Amino acid sequence: MGFNIVLVEPEIPMNTGNIGRLSLASGSALHLVKPFGFELDDKRLKRAGLDYWKHISVNIYENIEEFFLKNKDANMVYFSSSATKNYTTINFQDNMFFLFGKESVGLSKEITVKNLDNLYKIPIYSKHVRSLNLANAVSIVVYEALRNLK
Repeated sequence: MGFNIVLVEPEIPMNTGNIGRLSLASGSALHLVKPFGFELDDKRLKRAGLDYWKHISVNIYENIEEFFLKNKDANMVYFSSSATKNYTTINFQDNMFFLFGKESVGLSKEITVKNLDNLYKIPIYSKHVRSLNLANAVSIVVYEALRNLK
């Protein structure tokens, strides 16, 4: 059992490192779509991923077009704070792809508009918070998916 965690244009190396560790802990693969806001040899990325980074299944794509081409038949769900459907309503399935956008702006409007039927949010109950930390959001979704499949 496992999932595919997709980070589209991640900007913060510590988030990516933490998500890498999460992917290993959950039996999931990590997919990183360029451009990145850091280099893959960034010491902050490695520090956040600890000594686990060498064990993580990482797939790297030059751009979002390459990602979609290589995974065209995959079962994908997308996450955005602007979505209307709650992530707890997803029909989670093994090997599902979870797509998350970059920390500053999320997924592009082009991606969210094309995928409204598969666009979900994690609810936020304070008007003072725009979004959750990316690593936290990924953790919430992955462990909810694991809980649903067990």
